[in-house]
Amino acid sequence: TGDRQEYPAFDVLPAKLKAFTYQNVVLNTSAAVSDGAMVGGNMTERALSNYVGSYRMEEMLHRDKFIPFNSANKYSWAAVSGNSERYCLAKGAPEKLILQTSHYWDAEGNRQPLTEEMKKTLDDRMLELAADAIRMLALCTYESDIEGDELPADGLTLVGILGIRDEVRPEAIEAIAEVQDAGVQIVMITGDRRETAVAIAKDAGLLQRPNELVWTSAELAEMSDEQVKLELHKLRVVARALPMDKSRLVRLAQEMNLVVGMTGDGVNDSPALKKADVGFAMGSGTEVAKEAGDIVILDDNFLSIKQAILYGRTIYNSICKFIVFQLTINFVALLIVLLGSVIGTELPLTVTQMLWVNLIMDTFAALALASIPPSETVMLEKPRRSTDFIISKAMRSNIIGVGSIFLIVLLGMIYYFDHSTQGMNVHNLTIFFTFFVMLQFWNLFNARVFGTTDSAFKGLSKSYGMELIVLAILAGQFLIVQFGGAVFRTEPLDWQTWLLIIGVSSTVLWVGELVRLVQRIIHKKDRNEK
Repeated sequence: TGDRQEYPAFDVLPAKLKAFTYQNVVLNTSAAVSDGAMVGGNMTERALSNYVGSYRMEEMLHRDKFIPFNSANKYSWAAVSGNSERYCLAKGAPEKLILQTSHYWDAEGNRQPLTEEMKKTLDDRMLELAADAIRMLALCTYESDIEGDELPADGLTLVGILGIRDEVRPEAIEAIAEVQDAGVQIVMITGDRRETAVAIAKDAGLLQRPNELVWTSAELAEMSDEQVKLELHKLRVVARALPMDKSRLVRLAQEMNLVVGMTGDGVNDSPALKKADVGFAMGSGTEVAKEAGDIVILDDNFLSIKQAILYGRTIYNSICKFIVFQLTINFVALLIVLLGSVIGTELPLTVTQMLWVNLIMDTFAALALASIPPSETVMLEKPRRSTDFIISKAMRSNIIGVGSIFLIVLLGMIYYFDHSTQGMNVHNLTIFFTFFVMLQFWNLFNARVFGTTDSAFKGLSKSYGMELIVLAILAGQFLIVQFGGAVFRTEPLDWQTWLLIIGVSSTVLWVGELVRLVQRIIHKKDRNEK
């Protein structure tokens, strides 16, 4: 209170202060009120509702006028009347309202002068609380009518200053660290005062280095766009932020060709949510914000944003793996058929055989690679630029390199069979067809871990879709070879031939495993040296 008396709970407040506090909570609010209790509202309003608990006044006052919270003024106020009384209730940022305060209510319910020395004492105490990540809300009254929508510059009476602490969720701290490791810069944009924002940012792990920046909205407004761009990479906190600050930061970051995600829950956040590359609206936010956002975070938890990044990168990687697998088959199949025709031999692959290959390449591969469970290792990858072509240099090298090796081996088989005593008969063409399919079968395992140094067998037991697809390909190939006959231009193979084809073609997987093993050893050595 104005005389620096501190009350740890609502129940121990003196009667007059308790009545004013309750009225300010339930009458000076945008949330719905039913039977004297607040319904819904934002996090602050719900915290205030929990604070007053089951307390109810016998005779409720009537709200005659209400001016909701304004980001510029940083307060809301309501004119109330009843019991032959009429006055106004104000609620907002203490550093704003205390400047307009001349008196305070004491424990006996009397108005007492609030001197500049007392204001200085209050400010010192608020700085101490802010350093403990506690944000504050001032409650005031005004005993006269107000013309217009703004409170007078002087004459308010301080009821008290409420301290509210938003505990940082333990899982959010871990999620923030993982997102930062993923190459994502996180900036906390908050309406809290600078000291409170800094304390929360430190608790959350956002502020860790001396060169990281904290700006207030006023400081940001004084900076030119070019100055902001130069320092943006070091920015971690914007305190006492206004809605236009979010929109400005989104615009400047996009001008720097950065991909921007923005969170918000209020109507004023809608422009920034809509302008951002990805707008994250809070589940407890307004419907306007949810409409403007791209993704709604139902639990208002930063962990969900981390999960969105995790699954987004996993899906993108699955697409890349599918492209690598598919284009490798296309590259080989196209050139095999083309060169086979040029050489003048029997057509290496028939139309029906190509249909089966396409089924493996498109449907089965898509299902198999889409069933790969998310791996936390994707959070260690560097972000990709939005302008990057989806087929990266590594993908292109893999497609051309592996495809060329397959092509050389298969052309060698065609040459060998064509110059053998039996020639390109159905038996040899069946072996060729089966070997071609088995090369792609084993390469599917390599494609599954493309872009990583993991073993192809890592997490395979959790990829139930992959297991089913592998069995379906093997079973399908066996049935086509053994019973396809003239339709697929095949004839049954004995078990020795099957084992030979499977064993020789599996070299594709073992070579891939060896390469990834060497890469793991090199990466481990590099990490140890660092």
